[in-house]
Amino acid sequence: MRSRPEGRAPDRSEGTGNGVDDLELLTRVRQGEQAALDELYARYASPVHNLVWKVLQNAEEAEDVSLDVFWQIWRQADRYDPSRGTPPAWIFTLARSRAIDRLRARQRREDRNISFDDPAVHLDPMDENASPDQVASFRQTRDAVRAAIETLSGPQREAIELAFFQGLTHVEIAEKLDQPLGTIKTRIRQGLIRLRKVLD
Repeated sequence: MRSRPEGRAPDRSEGTGNGVDDLELLTRVRQGEQAALDELYARYASPVHNLVWKVLQNAEEAEDVSLDVFWQIWRQADRYDPSRGTPPAWIFTLARSRAIDRLRARQRREDRNISFDDPAVHLDPMDENASPDQVASFRQTRDAVRAAIETLSGPQREAIELAFFQGLTHVEIAEKLDQPLGTIKTRIRQGLIRLRKVLD
């Protein structure tokens, strides 16, 4: 999915050439109709991707988040309230929210910058200016992350270490492990969900 200059999406809430408006599609999605979701995706995948890309400035993350937006629409279509805005407005609000969440997660990850290949993870910090509290906090964080990683399945751990500790993209991981890209994304997503639960 390629990013393109952001443009205003056409307002299809009142109707389209095929006679099916967005509100009707969301109603059918709420009823579990996959074809309705497919139609919404065809209409809004490009503008959603453009919006997400503008926030993240990263093509791979934008693609990932854009797919998550439509997965959220599938699971939470019953949360749409017509009195609070049109279907496109709701969809773009979801997209912006998920993009900002991903950006914040990336920033937190970069701030932590924990790597199991980094000797600093295996050795206590020796900075003579570090206070006892700082050393204790470092050790606690290190041990918590190690323990959480150990709860993952082998494939999940391998994919996550390659993505976050070695900095490989999903495509590079798929090529390195000779696995389908979708499989790698699923392993990473499920592994992160597991880590979040354990660390929380």
